[in-house]
Amino acid sequence: MTIKLSNEREQRLITSIKRFFSEVMEQEIGDLKASLFLKYALQEIGPCVYNKAVGDAQSSIQSMVSEIDSTCYEPEFLYWKKK
Repeated sequence: MTIKLSNEREQRLITSIKRFFSEVMEQEIGDLKASLFLKYALQEIGPCVYNKAVGDAQSSIQSMVSEIDSTCYEPEFLYWKKK
């Protein structure tokens, strides 16, 4: 699955990458290099982060589903026991 970004988000990320290189790496890079770095990160790093997030979501949902029995349970056949 290819991670696709909107044009606006891609431009904001390119700006952020350029700023990172400037402030942290003390190296100026242009739009092309920042764009290539973003493409690399999305292809190489993105799937690892995405898969981890999906796994975390699955675990969370499974935990919630396993609690349904205790939170959504109503005892049956109590009418005659009340009398």
